Amino acid sequence: MAAPLPGVPRGARRAAEPAGGGAGGAVGSPCPLPRPPGGEPPPSPPDRRKKKDDNILEIPSIPNPFPELCCSPFASVLSSSLLPKATSRKKQVIKVYNEDDTSRALEVPSDITARGVCQLLILKNHYIDDHSWTLFEQLTHTGLGRAIEDHELVMEVQSNWVMEEENKLYFRKNYAKYEFFKNPLSFFPDHMMSFPSETSAAVSHSGMLQMFLSSSTYPEIHGYLHAKEQGKKSWKKLYFLLRRSGLYFSTKGTSKEPRHLQFFCEFSNSDMYMSLTGKKISGAPTNYGFCFKPNKSGGTRDLKQLCADDEQSRTCWMTAVRLLKYGMQLYQNYMQPYQGRSGCSPLNITPMRSISENSLVAMDFSGHRSRIIENPTEALSVAVEEGLAWRRRGCLRLNSHGSPIAMSDMAIHRSQSWFHHKISREEAQRLILQHGLVDGVFLVRDSQSNPKTFVLSLSHGLKIKHFQIVPLEDDGKLFYTLDDGHTRFTDLIQLVEFYQLNKGVLPCKLKHYCARIAL
Repeated sequence: MAAPLPGVPRGARRAAEPAGGGAGGAVGSPCPLPRPPGGEPPPSPPDRRKKKDDNILEIPSIPNPFPELCCSPFASVLSSSLLPKATSRKKQVIKVYNEDDTSRALEVPSDITARGVCQLLILKNHYIDDHSWTLFEQLTHTGLGRAIEDHELVMEVQSNWVMEEENKLYFRKNYAKYEFFKNPLSFFPDHMMSFPSETSAAVSHSGMLQMFLSSSTYPEIHGYLHAKEQGKKSWKKLYFLLRRSGLYFSTKGTSKEPRHLQFFCEFSNSDMYMSLTGKKISGAPTNYGFCFKPNKSGGTRDLKQLCADDEQSRTCWMTAVRLLKYGMQLYQNYMQPYQGRSGCSPLNITPMRSISENSLVAMDFSGHRSRIIENPTEALSVAVEEGLAWRRRGCLRLNSHGSPIAMSDMAIHRSQSWFHHKISREEAQRLILQHGLVDGVFLVRDSQSNPKTFVLSLSHGLKIKHFQIVPLEDDGKLFYTLDDGHTRFTDLIQLVEFYQLNKGVLPCKLKHYCARIAL
């Protein structure tokens, strides 16, 4: 039997139940409570609840050791600060091509940059990140291309494409991407630059870079360029000037007076492209063309097409425009891989030398005691002598039967990344140009004029030079040489390794090889 409610008589408890609580009872309002014998009205239900709450509050509360895990009855179960923030980054699928037109589809965030895509491909393919990988945009219909800057958003680049054109993104190396930060004097010849009047005649390495990156001063680039007339097929040679406000040409010879200067284009709403087809599509007078394509362009009619007389001139103009358009952002892109290294500052941006360049010296071990060779002429002769000794040691490499290595065994160079089988001279120049005209970029290929010889194609001084590798036979043994037999090598691998360490008869050492990568 249940105990009666406190303060309520036993009979009143039954009367407080609704009239429809029993079987067959009608649903209605609760009956009024009868007066107790004392004649006083019973306490109202709110008073009962208040007294009940008072009794509960009399119990001492226990402190909660984890208040952040609890919540009040008026709050949600979990605080919004404890919930993970929902990311609104949408995913997009892009297709990246290789040199042999094989492609790979990637699902990337919509705000990914060109550097982000390169880093993703480096990780997926286990490549070595030497900070020279580049995402390259190629406009197939117009024969134009450019290296996308590391900070540019890939989706914004693709949004400027025309749906009917089959434009592509390529993943490749470009050693010249930031080379002007390392050696600016070779990119800007003296006859094409004019400095402000307050600047001294001699400008140092860091001083030139500061002028390009400064918002107040900027060197003036000037020289002749061929410009395609708007709406016509003809080209006209004009004197151009590059200033902070844009690109101008003179209507009267080489005059720089304001009344003779006419505005050509600006760069904030346009991108700069290099001509990949030379004279074929545009009919340019030379093969060193470049142009400015406005964003959301309607086609070739909106292109501002120019053409330089040589590669050095084109490189100077295009590099100056990049520095003018992006400025400090370009320098930050260059310095980003070196963040955290000591000694990196805007005034100290000389590329880090390798351990071998810093620690190795020429040594002479011919006597009883070794000595350091300090005379450069003597060091050069020792290097040549070492090359000859290397050749003599290589001549002693015989097979198990004691005969010289057979011709089938000599073809091991075909498996090397720097060797390109049966490509033309023009294709070799195109590959080197894509990898950047930096001193030491090279490849080895078969000779088209003489099937038994090979050709070393090398970049030096913003030019591509070709050296013939001739096979020689001496006493039944086959050798390869670049200098009419003075230095001989038993195979092409030995030849390349030697000239990677020694300049020899070449204008510079072999540094970066052109390779066809696989995605």
